[in-house]
Amino acid sequence: MAATALRRQQGIPCFSPRLRFRKMTRRGPVWFVEAMFPGYLFGEFVFAKQRRIVEHSTGVQSIVAFGEHIGVLEPETIELLQRTAGEDEVVTIDPEVKVGQTVQIVQGPFQGLEALVTQVLPAKERVRVLLEFLGRSLETELAEQGVLSLEPKQVDAGL
Repeated sequence: MAATALRRQQGIPCFSPRLRFRKMTRRGPVWFVEAMFPGYLFGEFVFAKQRRIVEHSTGVQSIVAFGEHIGVLEPETIELLQRTAGEDEVVTIDPEVKVGQTVQIVQGPFQGLEALVTQVLPAKERVRVLLEFLGRSLETELAEQGVLSLEPKQVDAGL
C-alpha cells in the first residue's frame, strides 16, 4: 500500500519486491506470495525536499535511519533486484527437484553425501537418487525435503 501511495500520489519511484514460492499444505502444494523484505520498500527521493511528504504518506511508518544517517543503498543493488523481479516485482523461487540434478543429502544416514536425482515421485513427496557409497553405486528413495539442490537456483521473474 505504501509503495502504491508514494507512486500514485507523490510520483516517487518505489520498489517493493515480493517472493512467490510453493509450500506444502494439507491440500497439497500451494503457491504463496509474500514481501521479500516485510515492512520495507525502496524509494528514490531527495531527502531534504521530500522527507515530510514521504514520512506522512499512507502506509509509511518511518524512513530507515541509523542514528543521524539515512539508510541508502547503491543504485546497482536496486537495479539488480529490479532486473531479477521484473516489472511485476515478483521473484518466483521453485525449489522443485528435477531429474538429472545433483543434490546434497541433508537428512538421514546419508547426510552430507552428494547424489544424482534419477526419478521424482511427486505422489509420495520423494525422490530416487543415485549415490556412491562404500565404493559402489547405490540407488535409494529419500524424502524430497531431505535433499538440497547443488545447482544454481532457477529464478523466474514473472507470475
